[in-house]
Amino acid sequence: MEYRLRTPLKKEDILKLNTGDIVYLSGTVLTARDEAYARILEMAKEKKELPFDLEGSVIYHCGPLMRENAQGWEVVAAGPTTSARMSKMTPKILELHQIRAFVGKGGMDNVREAMAKKAVYLAFTGGCAALAAMAIEKVTRLHWPDLGMPEAVWELEVKDFGPLVVGIDSHNKDMFLDVRKKANEAYSIIE
Repeated sequence: MEYRLRTPLKKEDILKLNTGDIVYLSGTVLTARDEAYARILEMAKEKKELPFDLEGSVIYHCGPLMRENAQGWEVVAAGPTTSARMSKMTPKILELHQIRAFVGKGGMDNVREAMAKKAVYLAFTGGCAALAAMAIEKVTRLHWPDLGMPEAVWELEVKDFGPLVVGIDSHNKDMFLDVRKKANEAYSIIE
């Protein structure tokens, strides 16, 4: 199935998605990587309010390349980064915030249970930085510039951002685990 969804996402939006479905997003998407994740958790521990809203949000694992101009910021390239790096912190972040989707490349490890009935993982093909940038209409805000351009949180307005493939759904299915299992079975037959 193919879905066109608008952020902020509702629980019903993600509950209808199954692994293998295609998704296009419109609305606000936030970039976040390792250091932003760490700061989100640190601020929760210190009971500090975040400068952006994560409820119903989509987090894009991306370290964009930006260029400053007279109007603000312009996206040069915004391809996905490897999501597995954020796997360890994701369950705790999902305990604290109602994030509905994560976008990145390569899947995530040990997050299936944490995402059950709460969130999905949407895979974007690696090497598509220009395609991703074309779907970004504007940079709305920059948060935490002290982390550096790739690690800062960029608030982006997107239109028809995708195609994204549901890699982990909210029904405890992980397409990446299934592929690994089939590959291991095929490999064991060859040996």
